[in-house]
Amino acid sequence: MNPKTHIETRCVQGGWQPKNGDPLVLPIFQSTTFKYDSADYMGRLFDFDATGHFYTRLSNPTLECVERKLADLEGGAGALLTASGQAATFYAVLNICEAGSHVVSSTAIYGGTFNLFAVTMQKMGIDFTFVDPSASDEELAKAFRPTTKLFFVETLSNPSLKVADLERLARMAHAHGVPLIVDNTFPTPILCRPLEWGADIVIHSTTKYMDGHAQSMGGGLIDGGTFDWTNGRFPSLCEPDPSYHGLVYTEKFGSLAYLAKARAQLLRDIGAVQSPFSAYILNLGLETLPLRMHQHGRNALAVARHLEAHPAILSVQYPGLESNPFHALAKKYLPDGACGVISFRMKAGREAAVRFMDGLKLAAIVTHVADARTSVLHPAGTTHRQLTDEQLAASGITPDLIRFSVGIEHIDDILADIDQALEAI
Repeated sequence: MNPKTHIETRCVQGGWQPKNGDPLVLPIFQSTTFKYDSADYMGRLFDFDATGHFYTRLSNPTLECVERKLADLEGGAGALLTASGQAATFYAVLNICEAGSHVVSSTAIYGGTFNLFAVTMQKMGIDFTFVDPSASDEELAKAFRPTTKLFFVETLSNPSLKVADLERLARMAHAHGVPLIVDNTFPTPILCRPLEWGADIVIHSTTKYMDGHAQSMGGGLIDGGTFDWTNGRFPSLCEPDPSYHGLVYTEKFGSLAYLAKARAQLLRDIGAVQSPFSAYILNLGLETLPLRMHQHGRNALAVARHLEAHPAILSVQYPGLESNPFHALAKKYLPDGACGVISFRMKAGREAAVRFMDGLKLAAIVTHVADARTSVLHPAGTTHRQLTDEQLAASGITPDLIRFSVGIEHIDDILADIDQALEAI
């Protein structure tokens, strides 16, 4: 769509452009394969010399429309849907890494991502150095090596709610010849568009706010199309790919070489593709994303202020609060709100945190986060359970920390539920 069109309109109208007589709503092309009349044309599809779809593991009309919308919302040149947010993270890194490669990653990341990096991908021969994203330029520079391929951060970390200084971190990454890859799941492009601040690749767990209703798993990978992959650090994009009859991605696809390789190689070989039905559900969620994100933000700020004033609460981590150490960065990168997720600590410790959660009636204890319904989780005992005490501390997680995902219910009902649970302990 026209880039001057407001993002609210693009959320509704983007992606699927029905022609005369077409369905108004994006159809579900629930087919694994597609018929062609010519063997030569199908061969040209495999060579990327013709347009069309031949197998849903690589592309599908429903997925293509939602990918166009995702790219449009983030201001990217293209997008790729995956089966989950973890798959998107895995593809984003593996696409330019191999055994012997090195990655610099923020310590303030989701526990599942930390495990993917520190354990699973480490076994594949990819080395990771974890750094505090708030560290000085000098300290960050020490983490980079000649074999470093990328710098990975979360815009708004899960669950510590630290705001990344994207502009500074992009400069740092580019000074070392590598892209900045940003997980923008919590803010979504409604509240922050990292590509506008210098990031090169953006990923999402679309399972969260983008779906918004805990219905379908999914992930997304958006390529800004601006990074120079021919700077000598990324031979897998610039040299013939023996697994794809000598295709050179930078020669064939230019600025979209990164995305083309992820589709042609990783989707083909690993197969973590999003289903057409899940993409259809995601598209419905995207249509109401602006409305929900602003309501989440309003409710979360009210809850954060309420908890900050409560005598049972030790501290509240939410960058929308004026007292928060990341408030200045939030004003810069998240001027329209800082999503609906809050973390806070109980004065009486871990046992009180568990009792508080058990006493909630409206808020549900679930693994999920960033949903229309208010939910709650104990990170140290669940999503980050596999981390050591030292790793938990580096991620900003303490045993008494509660992650509270504020939904879009009426704020009075949410506050009443919190109060009755606190009174019970």
